[in-house]
Amino acid sequence: MDDDKPIIEQATDAISNAAATTTEAVKTAVKKVRKAAKKVAKKIGKKKSAKKAKKTAKKAGKKAGKKAKKAYKKVAKKKKGKKK
Repeated sequence: MDDDKPIIEQATDAISNAAATTTEAVKTAVKKVRKAAKKVAKKIGKKKSAKKAKKTAKKAGKKAGKKAKKAYKKVAKKKKGKKK
């Protein structure tokens, strides 16, 4: 911890960094899920299955994105409340 910065500022910085890290982790997870879904779709080889796998990957990506967004908003709200 940095003694020159106020504790509240240090806490908000830590929370901001946590939110950014969470977002990055979610993005990475989404990429991996999509890549895995594409591999499965290729192995199956049927058009319907491929479409279904892509749709599932897309839904998973959207869900993960929404969760990350929700977490970020929650952190931002807390951060705003502490500044006052």
